[in-house]
Parts: sequence; C-alpha cells; structure tokens
Amino acid sequence: MHIAWLGKKSPACGNVTYSREITNALLDRGHRVSFMHFAPENDADNEDPEEHALETQDVTLPFLYKSTIYTVPSLRANKILVDSLRSLKPDLIHASLAISPLDFRLPEICAELDLPLVATFHQPFDLKRRNLASSTQQLTYQIYAPSLADYNQVIIFSNIQKELLNKLGVPNTRIAVIPNGVDSDRYSPGDSNIKNELKAEVLFLYQGRLAAEKNVEALLKAWRKCRLPEGCKLAIVGTGPLLAGLKTFYGNDPSIIWMGYIADEQRRIEILRGTDVFILPSLVEGLSLSLLEAMSCGVACIATDVGADGEVIENGAGIVLDSHRVTSQLCTLLPLFVDHPEMAKIIGIKARQRVLDRYTLVKNIDRLETLYEQTMSQQWVRVSAF
Repeated sequence: MHIAWLGKKSPACGNVTYSREITNALLDRGHRVSFMHFAPENDADNEDPEEHALETQDVTLPFLYKSTIYTVPSLRANKILVDSLRSLKPDLIHASLAISPLDFRLPEICAELDLPLVATFHQPFDLKRRNLASSTQQLTYQIYAPSLADYNQVIIFSNIQKELLNKLGVPNTRIAVIPNGVDSDRYSPGDSNIKNELKAEVLFLYQGRLAAEKNVEALLKAWRKCRLPEGCKLAIVGTGPLLAGLKTFYGNDPSIIWMGYIADEQRRIEILRGTDVFILPSLVEGLSLSLLEAMSCGVACIATDVGADGEVIENGAGIVLDSHRVTSQLCTLLPLFVDHPEMAKIIGIKARQRVLDRYTLVKNIDRLETLYEQTMSQQWVRVSAF
C-alpha cells in the first residue's frame, strides 16, 4: 500500500526516531512511503544519517518556526500539503502529530480528499498531574481531544493514555493501543569497549534531551550526594536547552561524562551494551524509546512512573521511581547497584525479556498493517454508502 507519512525529520527528538523507525520498517515490507515534513527545500537538516536505503518520496512543507516541541507552518503549507496529496494519491495518510496548527486541519483536508486518516498521538503525560509539566501536558490533551475524535484512528501507546483520552471525549472506537516497538535484533546484548574508553568500573547512563521535563538535575543531585567510589561513572548522552546550566553546576565533576548528542546509531548501541544501569527521571513521558532500547540491550533500568514508562518496567523488569522523590530514591538505589552488581544483571535479563514479549518493532508493524487495512476498509464502506 502507499502511505503518506506526515512526521518530523528534525530537530532530533522521539518523534523523529519514531517516524524513521516506522517508515523504514514499512519500506522493508514492500510498502511505498511518501514522507511529508516541515523543512526548507535543499536544507541540510533534511539529511538523515540513518535514512533507509530505499528512498522515500519527500514532500517538504514550509514553516515559520520549528523546535522539538512544536511547529508553526507558513501560510503556504496547507496548500502544498493538499496539492501533494492530490498528486500522490496515497491509500492512507498517517500523521505522527508534533503539535502544529496543521494537526487540527488534517481531518477536514482528508475528508475533502476521501483519504483515511490515522494519527499517532505521543505527547508526554502524567495521569496524576503532580507538577507544572504534567499540568501543561494535560492542557495539551484537552486542546487536542475534540480534533482527535475526528480522526479515523488515533494510535496511542498504553491503556493509561487511552483512559485519559476517553475521559476527554475521544471514543473507544477511534483509539488503537499500539505500544512503541524497538528492533530487538539491532538493540541486543553484546560486546562493548565503552567502559574501558571511559575508565569506568560501573557505568550509569542518562540518554535523552536535557530539558526541564526530563528532570535530569534530580539525577545529578543524587549523584553528587552519593559520592560513589572512584570508578563509578555517569554518562550523559544528549543535548538541550539546559545543557549549559547543568554543566555550570556539575561540569567540574570528573565522574560525570558529558557525551553530547550522538547521531551514530551503532555508537549509541555500543554505549548501551556497556552500561550497567540506565536512568530516566522524567516528570512527563509518553512511552520512551530510549528506555525500550536500553531494556532491549539487557540494561537494568530505573524510570519514573509517568506516562507508560512505569507500566513497561513494572513487576521486576526495572525499578519504578516516584517522580516526587527522584533524588532521595536514587540516593538509596545507586549505592545498591554498586555494592550488588548481580542486581543489574538479573534486572537486565528481565528487561530484555519484557521487550521481546511486548515491545518489538516486528509486533508493532504487524498491528499497524492490520490497522491500516481495517481503516481503509471502513473508509471504502463509508464512501460506497454515499
């Protein structure tokens, strides 16, 4: 089938990774993909070092502003999108929603073109609304819910997220729970030289954006308080708006290694394979791909019970933190992993098995193909009725 995919190629964030992984997997299965994204034509940020060998047909949509959080399209973007869809004649459009005014126009556009419309809504959330970040995300859900009810299908990652959207008026019949999936063949346990490279005996890792909602400073405070033995290292992989400020306060600690953003996937896998404990202290999340990648590599994971992350690692596949008490809980947990290295090995084995049971990319694409077929069938029935 021919899928018109509306997603992100830059700047680096979970939405970009999701779009790349899913479209590459669809191409591998013989589908045609036209990739629509906000970018100036011939801009360097269109180039993706992990682009699939089978080229997608790119359609660039002009924008006024773009960030990891939201995008403001230019006035011409709507017309270019409509004209492109008329020309391409896809079987279905799949939008990986990234907070843009265009998201709210898509149901009307697709209705005019008789195109079935699927969306992935992976905005972070915390059902318990325990902080400013979670309250802000709750508002995002409230704003989006009326529009999501007009999509043919909305893909979300967990039953917790489904419960939230149901409360906001999105009917069950429009919601499909399809968790994120990771390529468990690529992301797998294996040899790594990263500990030798970093001169680490025990390696802890945070990988992700350095932004307020990720709550990285709570981890850094715990690290400073613990004063772990020499040879224990904390690697920080990623960049973001808080990088400069965090390095000002914690940059002189030789046990903290600031590795920056790493584009090379094989390098990221090498780091994960050599990591003992992965830590995700977020205040809000959807379903973290970084967490799944770490688990798939057999790494013991510690994550807060926000979004679907707590659900992923519950019952022994990881350790769940209360987002209110991240620093105090990590002050207890970090020394335990140093004193009892067998803990990390046992939890890592369970983490890997949890991914194989529930969160592989293969299962994700199987369910996505089924959803596409059902959505197109239902659209054909509706069109035939008229």
